[in-house]
Amino acid sequence: MFDWQDLYFFTVLARTQSLSAAARELGVEHATVGRRIDALEKALGLRLVDRLPRSRPLTHDGRTLAALAERMGNLAMDVERLSRKVSIALAGTVKVSAPPSIATHCIMPGIARLRTLHPGLNIVLLPSTTLAALDKGEADIAIRTVRPEENALVRRKIGLVRFGLYGAPSLRALPPDQWTFIAYDQSRDHLPQQAWLHQLRGSRPVVFAATDLASQQMAARLNVGAVVLPTMIGDHDASLVRLPADSAGPTREIWMAVYPDLRSSPPVKAVMDFLVECIQTEPLLAGGQTLPDSE
Repeated sequence: MFDWQDLYFFTVLARTQSLSAAARELGVEHATVGRRIDALEKALGLRLVDRLPRSRPLTHDGRTLAALAERMGNLAMDVERLSRKVSIALAGTVKVSAPPSIATHCIMPGIARLRTLHPGLNIVLLPSTTLAALDKGEADIAIRTVRPEENALVRRKIGLVRFGLYGAPSLRALPPDQWTFIAYDQSRDHLPQQAWLHQLRGSRPVVFAATDLASQQMAARLNVGAVVLPTMIGDHDASLVRLPADSAGPTREIWMAVYPDLRSSPPVKAVMDFLVECIQTEPLLAGGQTLPDSE
């Protein structure tokens, strides 16, 4: 197999019609151009140029090869133009699955900024507590609070969700033994934040349960009881105050997952960079060691 770089040198010589002009364009010495042409002739078993004292005219085979190589040069320029176009103006649709709290309170506030940077880029945000099946195309990128176990995925830990205990200001004025609590239903007792809530409340009652954090947050605002919330939600809610707790709240790792073939797509890469920025610039989510991409 011939060296493609040798062929490139030959195409420049064929176009400029002289060693000196080819050397100037390529930024090399005359002798380097000559060696490249010699190597190409040897690899192909063809004589491509006539070696005259003051010129290197193409042979018949050389002119034939130059015509073929010109088409290859045009193809290379087309590829380069496509690359520049994609890098300058990213376009396409990227589906992102994320827990509702992160989707609403972390990703959504940055969407306008992403649109300003890449107007042709369209994000479909899929807030869900269930794990999107990336292998079935349900999402292109997944943000999860459990480490993805699929071996084929590229995984990266990008932050931490921290939890605290919150309530209305009037609740904090009551003796703690009179507090009531808001929780998920029993199907979520396996969650670290739910287990922490049960540990804190002891025998004090759960008076309201909901399957979504928004409903729990609203109930806490209405003084129904104390609730465990991610600190990025609770600390930003002016209607709630942090309540004292006997132990520190749990943390959950935030992982980003994508298939390797999609990671090389410029639109997907741009969205991945955006998601990392959203999470790592939010003080209540940043922290912990950020791992490099892992296969």
